[in-house]
Amino acid sequence: MARFGGKIGFAVMTKSDGVVIEEIIERTYYGDVTRNARRLETSGNLNDDISLTNSISIVADPYANENFHNIRYVEWMGSKWKATNVDVAYPRLNITLGGVWNGE
Repeated sequence: MARFGGKIGFAVMTKSDGVVIEEIIERTYYGDVTRNARRLETSGNLNDDISLTNSISIVADPYANENFHNIRYVEWMGSKWKATNVDVAYPRLNITLGGVWNGE
């Protein structure tokens, strides 16, 4: 099993002049890579899209436990990957990664 150490992006809603804005807060976590795989997704684009089906298990602090539903991405291998699923298994969070996160 490989080790993981990297940043996880949490979306926090802030209100500015009556407009709700999604602000990203990055925090560093450590854990294990429990599944390491990739797949190509055929689309209407010229090239296929790469999508991961990796699972990362982190040791969650109180902030992560209280805000697991706000996890947007995990920074891994030099890229930011969408967190498509978060499974709470106290004291750990198991995060499944998907495609590249584009900041939306």
